Amino acid sequence: MEHQPPPFFKRGPAPVALLSFYVALSVALLVVDARLQTLEVVRQALSLFTHPVQQLAQLPLQSLANAGDYFVSVARLRDENAQLKQARLDNVTTLLRTQQLEVENERLRKLLGVKERKQASGQLAQILYAARDPYSRRIVIDKGQQDKVAAGQPVIDDVGVVGQVTRVFPFVSEVTLITDKEQAVPVQIVRTGLRSVVFGLGTGQLELRFLPANADVQNGDVLVTSGLDGIFLPGFPVARVVHIERDTSYSFARIFCMPLAGVENFSEVMILDPRPAVALPPQLANEPVGREAKPQVRKKRMKKE
Repeated sequence: MEHQPPPFFKRGPAPVALLSFYVALSVALLVVDARLQTLEVVRQALSLFTHPVQQLAQLPLQSLANAGDYFVSVARLRDENAQLKQARLDNVTTLLRTQQLEVENERLRKLLGVKERKQASGQLAQILYAARDPYSRRIVIDKGQQDKVAAGQPVIDDVGVVGQVTRVFPFVSEVTLITDKEQAVPVQIVRTGLRSVVFGLGTGQLELRFLPANADVQNGDVLVTSGLDGIFLPGFPVARVVHIERDTSYSFARIFCMPLAGVENFSEVMILDPRPAVALPPQLANEPVGREAKPQVRKKRMKKE
């Protein structure tokens, strides 16, 4: 009998077959997740285990940063404190007049019977790191489901609008910045009151779209939230117009803006509480919408005839 020695290495499937199998499996998972959102629960469950690992990996960098902040010179801190005190004294008159104007505005709105503006409230959050996708503008903050954060809540800083919460995990949340390609914010020009929508370009800039070429827009105009989307409260600064391209061969002008908020700076932001849903009057809530309303209107006309 012939005896063959055992193979030194155990051979399995061919590398090309394994590569094809894993590529097909990855594409199938991407398609299913994009269309049916079936892996969202799995993603949240995995975040429970990956969050401590991420915190541990960032611990050395945070320690070095804290050590650097600790050894900041006392003279620099004194200079900054003196500058802040001087700025506070310079702005105290403007602040007092602003408070007086707010009181007068509330009194006039009550006299005219206009509904009072909702006061903004929220919670402070710290930016942990930026998303690893180079084609998106997103950040991760240290507030999640345990802090009652929900998708859709607006995020601001001390200057203006930063972005919007788009994905929530148990301990962290993902915020899409207003400069992202998929982000749009309804805005209003302060100088003229003209309403439109500003879109992110993915390059750190914004574009004000759907305005005709002869629209009254100038460089330096400030854009604030209009509040028509039901998400952002009206009046928050968003961007400033920096460049306008007008071409008579196109119906709309190309208007480029720069965000006023520190979307790429700072480390603290505020998550605003969601706006309450506006209840429709009973007569509007009971009326059918769209095509269903037409037969009823016809019946009423026939009865009148």
